[in-house]
Amino acid sequence: MTETTSAKTSSRDKILIAAAAMLGEDPTARLSVRAVAARAGVSTGSLRHHFPTQHALQDAVLAGIYETVFPGDPIHDTALPARDRLVACMRQLLAPAETGEEARKTWATMYETYFACEPTEEARQAYLGIERQMRHRVEHWLSVLVDEGVLPRGDNAPRARFLLTVVNGLTLERALPSTEALLASETATLFTAADSVLRG
Repeated sequence: MTETTSAKTSSRDKILIAAAAMLGEDPTARLSVRAVAARAGVSTGSLRHHFPTQHALQDAVLAGIYETVFPGDPIHDTALPARDRLVACMRQLLAPAETGEEARKTWATMYETYFACEPTEEARQAYLGIERQMRHRVEHWLSVLVDEGVLPRGDNAPRARFLLTVVNGLTLERALPSTEALLASETATLFTAADSVLRG
């Protein structure tokens, strides 16, 4: 980044960039006020001005990451059937997940952070922030389908939880040995999950 570009970057953007970089380096990183402010080169007061709570900072960072990684949700492409759109959206959640050795490394880190011993409060909050953003994203997709009349009105929270459970299972499956063609198997599972939700 040049000095000119850096000078034009607002303190809020510097904070978001620094926090996103920290999460990119370590998905379980604690986005503490001091650590993020130091990384961004801003004061802790400036960070608190833009993000009064750690949750507000984490939610803003994750929302920015999702906007960057998943621009233009396919849920709005009404040229496609609702079933295909919902599967395309779920596939977006799977897209960043690694396969094989890289997937095993990711799951090993997850195990050490969340399962091997009681997670720290910071690790717990980091995970809950990610989970909250994912759930909101899936609930948004479902609300679009409800508004279109494709999905019956009802509580989208359990529907979103079900779809996220399927995606989490597929992510874990990518780390395990398999004799099946991964793409074909995942696609069949995603369509089964979408059909289950759309049929109510």
